[in-house]
Amino acid sequence: MSQRVLTGITTTGIPHLGNYVGAIRPAILASQQPETESFFFLADYHALIKCDDPDRIERSRLAIAATWLAAGLDTSRVVFYRQSDIPEIPELTWLLTCVTAKGLMNRAHAYKASVDQNELAGNEPDDGVTMGLFSYPILMAADILIFNANKVPVGRDQVQHIEMARDVAQRFNHLFGKGRQFFVLPEAAVDEAVATLPGLDGRKMSKSYDNTVPLFEGGAKGLREAIARIVTDSRLPGEPKDPDSTSLSALFDAFATPAEREAFRADLRAGLGWGEAKQRLVEQLEREIAPMRARYEELIAHPAKIEEALQEGARKARALATPLLAELRQAVGLRPMVAAPTAKAAEAVKAAAKPVFKQYRGADGRFYFKLTDPQGRLLLQSEGFDGGRDAGQWVGRLKSEGAAALAGAPVHAADGVSADEIAAALASFAEE
Repeated sequence: MSQRVLTGITTTGIPHLGNYVGAIRPAILASQQPETESFFFLADYHALIKCDDPDRIERSRLAIAATWLAAGLDTSRVVFYRQSDIPEIPELTWLLTCVTAKGLMNRAHAYKASVDQNELAGNEPDDGVTMGLFSYPILMAADILIFNANKVPVGRDQVQHIEMARDVAQRFNHLFGKGRQFFVLPEAAVDEAVATLPGLDGRKMSKSYDNTVPLFEGGAKGLREAIARIVTDSRLPGEPKDPDSTSLSALFDAFATPAEREAFRADLRAGLGWGEAKQRLVEQLEREIAPMRARYEELIAHPAKIEEALQEGARKARALATPLLAELRQAVGLRPMVAAPTAKAAEAVKAAAKPVFKQYRGADGRFYFKLTDPQGRLLLQSEGFDGGRDAGQWVGRLKSEGAAALAGAPVHAADGVSADEIAAALASFAEE
């Protein structure tokens, strides 16, 4: 059974080596698995919560989109789009906001952290807290629920938001579903095996620590210069070195085969100099990164190609989002204005849905009647009568007495019509 997997990428920075190893590469590999529908989006609405620098957001959107495409994301297999190109997402955000308890949002980690920091600083609890920050989990829920994603790969710090999305989805289904489940309940997919690369100083590679290794920015020269700044100890060439004492080994491992990893570590223990070790790391990285960098630079030089890919992704995304939102609007009462049926019209509809007796005079001059179902199919046919009054009297008896009057009636069932069908049709007249 196919499963939908959704991944969002916030557009506030430029991807570095840690992003590639920890998120981009494994996500692209996962998207190539059969029975997987992968959705990748640039979370540029989310970026507005964290960043008020328009130029930075613009640069980041371009660089991140180009990075994913250069790294091998196959847009024919996945849905790759910008969040801001899907108007159904903010509309769904509002529908979900209207059923989300404020108390639930009060418990969101990011909001609580801001309140705690304000209290420590002696400020008002909500000082500097925007509604974007406060409502962030609802927008994230809309991202997920508009496509009814089954799995959302996240870090442990984001699991709470997936749980909140489930809570909101359940409440909406309960209030408006009337037995139907508009939303599936998403699950957080936390991969404990995802690699976390160390940075230049040995701590986790992070922009906040200013210790990142660029993926494409600065080209091959930028990569070499960053590797040269990796902190090592003072052991000289020829002296044995501990492979686990430096970030070099972990970075090398992320781009090497098991045999290459063991050889690199063995050479360090045998006295490989740090300068030569760094050069070998650069060569190892370049084997994988250089071809991608060439594609990246080509895309950056021709942003229209990126735009075309994103617009195609938006068309695929909206083909799913638009029909669902139309159903949700109907469910909450945002319906087209149409005239309410009058009592007379309602009676006409009701009458049209009942069997009908028809009296007529045949070509032989005699009088007949027949019973048809609401679609005009013949159920019962009478014999001929000398007078119309006689035919009308039998119609009256059949309407009032129902199937009990059939025993002596001068009628016969039409071909293929059962006694039960005729009895049910006659019984409907008794309900009038």
